[in-house]
Amino acid sequence: MARPLRIGLLGLGPVGMAVAKAIQDKDKVLERRIGAPLELRRVWTRTRGLPRSVDDSLLCYDVEEILSDPEIDLVVELLPGEHPAYEYVKRALLAGKHVVTGNKEVMAKHGPEILSLAAEKHVDISFEASVGGGIPVIGPFKLDLLANEIHRVRAIINGTTNFILTQMASHGSSFEDALAEAQALGYAEADPSKDVDGIDAMFKLTILGSLAFHMRVSPDDVYHEGISALAPADFRYARELGYAIKLLAIGEAEDGGVVLRVHPTLLRETEMLAKVDGVFNAVAVEGDLVGPILFYGRGAGGGPTSSAVVADIIDLAQRSLAGTAWVAPPAFEDTYSIRSMDDVRTGYYLRLLAYDRPGVFAQITRVLGEAEISIASVIQKENVVDGQPPVEYAEVVLMTHRTREATMQGAVRAIAALPSVFKIGSLIRVEE
Repeated sequence: MARPLRIGLLGLGPVGMAVAKAIQDKDKVLERRIGAPLELRRVWTRTRGLPRSVDDSLLCYDVEEILSDPEIDLVVELLPGEHPAYEYVKRALLAGKHVVTGNKEVMAKHGPEILSLAAEKHVDISFEASVGGGIPVIGPFKLDLLANEIHRVRAIINGTTNFILTQMASHGSSFEDALAEAQALGYAEADPSKDVDGIDAMFKLTILGSLAFHMRVSPDDVYHEGISALAPADFRYARELGYAIKLLAIGEAEDGGVVLRVHPTLLRETEMLAKVDGVFNAVAVEGDLVGPILFYGRGAGGGPTSSAVVADIIDLAQRSLAGTAWVAPPAFEDTYSIRSMDDVRTGYYLRLLAYDRPGVFAQITRVLGEAEISIASVIQKENVVDGQPPVEYAEVVLMTHRTREATMQGAVRAIAALPSVFKIGSLIRVEE
């Protein structure tokens, strides 16, 4: 029997505790599958005195006890945010240790640098848990789909926002009430901004985009919008029109360019992604050889995420035992350039409030006509705005045919400036 693979764990949040528990509780099973035992040698945490599922003898409060220990073979990094996780990952690699991480921000911002450093030091870094939690998507992109030219990736990759949108659609909840429920159930942080503003999904799409399209992608290349501006009325109208609303992460390759975007999206209710509810996630991929495929499952939480982390540990341990743990970094071909969001062509849902007077609708359609934007459908209903003087307004919902993003944004600004328009409610892109 080979000597144990010795592990240093950074972070004891819910995922860290689930990983530590899995390594200890499943030690015999993992040993049989690897051909050598795993030894959880040290666990670093910044907080003292909290109840732990890890034996006190394993705990340390100085990260040097892991990073400077020559007998630790593999560092598992499960810390929140970019810093100090980025520095600790680099130091572990420089010390010749393999790394497993679930940190999407570190991999999104520094992925190419970290992968090159690992290759230079003849070690490896695995990051399956950084995108889909328990859904295996990084591995397929790194190996199973390599023969394909990927045309499009569309993904629901944030469980918090998907839960909130599901509650708003199913129960008519306001955004604020649905968010409060998500926080009460532990699905949302006390500060949920990274989730509800689309930043978490942006980091994950950065990683997926780099793997899918074999190019260096920065978070700055990804357009992102959040969900806080959505209202219960949008979900009522979407249902009436036969659509669901999802926060979608989209990467598309076309004419030598790739556009990467995260925003609320109307999807036909018959689409598979439209049926992904609650905290579940899904990643839909279209390749030239494989065609359309879908990865689906729980995207977050200690159990699902620890599954991905421990799977990466097993893979690294097996390859280390066979002497093949080091792999070349992925080739960034940079065949594609990043396209501007302004050039995206899609349909649009526009909800607005206008004074209920003759000729108002004609003014709105004239603006759209001058921009050469054609209307697919219209819903108009009387509405009285709460908290306003007793003036009746018409709530107008327009669905447009495909048009260019910059053109639509210009038309919306012109409509908002009309004296007859009280306010713009929502502008949501439509994916057919």
